[in-house]
Amino acid sequence: MKKSIISFLLFIPVIYFGCEKDFDSVVDQSPAVYQVIGVRTIDSVRYIPDDSLVLITIRFNLSKDLRSVFTDIYASDGSKLNQNPFNLFDDGKPENGDFVKGDDTYSNKFPLSQFYPNGIYTVKYFAEDKNNFVKQVAIQSFKFDNGQNNIAPIISNLTAPDSVKIDTIKTLIYLSVKAEDANGQNDIESVFFNSFIPPNGNPSSSNPFIMYDNGTNGDQTSGDGIYSLIIELPPTGVTKGVYRWEFQARDHGKKLSNKIIHNIVIY
Repeated sequence: MKKSIISFLLFIPVIYFGCEKDFDSVVDQSPAVYQVIGVRTIDSVRYIPDDSLVLITIRFNLSKDLRSVFTDIYASDGSKLNQNPFNLFDDGKPENGDFVKGDDTYSNKFPLSQFYPNGIYTVKYFAEDKNNFVKQVAIQSFKFDNGQNNIAPIISNLTAPDSVKIDTIKTLIYLSVKAEDANGQNDIESVFFNSFIPPNGNPSSSNPFIMYDNGTNGDQTSGDGIYSLIIELPPTGVTKGVYRWEFQARDHGKKLSNKIIHNIVIY
């Protein structure tokens, strides 16, 4: 798999080796039996079929007191990709990306999927010592391209009333719209609408109104591609007239969907 992955190790400030760059992503450098020297730089990764592995490596100055080293990997949408800790090894096994056993360098190859969203990914490194004490020791990020042509999302099937009468108690307006993305549903970053207020059509100061597909905020079923929102209107203080609502979706590549414009009369 072709990846723009450069430099095998970075190094912490004060410790220099030739012309290597300073390593500035170490989270914890308090005095300890072990300390991080650096992590393997991953600038960007592009998914290619049959070669979906990204090599993750961290090096310590001394690791004899370490019981385990592991990572958590987060996608651009904030979801954690590994259900269990993703262990790194200093076992000299090439299948783990480690070539010298016992050299205080821990590695493993993590599989990425073409169905993962594009964007910036985060790797958090943890170390567990012989006393079972776990701490985060480093963090890094890289850009992931799922190898698919980034296609803009599409929205359809808007559900919204044509008119609403303000009641003596708060008035609820239920809205929903279907959003789809050919690059996968995880590539959808947000679904939203902007409101333009009568009589001059000025944009609302509350724009954009974010819609949800997580089983809350009026959404009935999480993850079904139907994004919903309940708007609450108070009995007083609402400007009456014709509102223009413009619905759209945006993906992690920042491409916008088609726009659905809906006029609603509030009286």
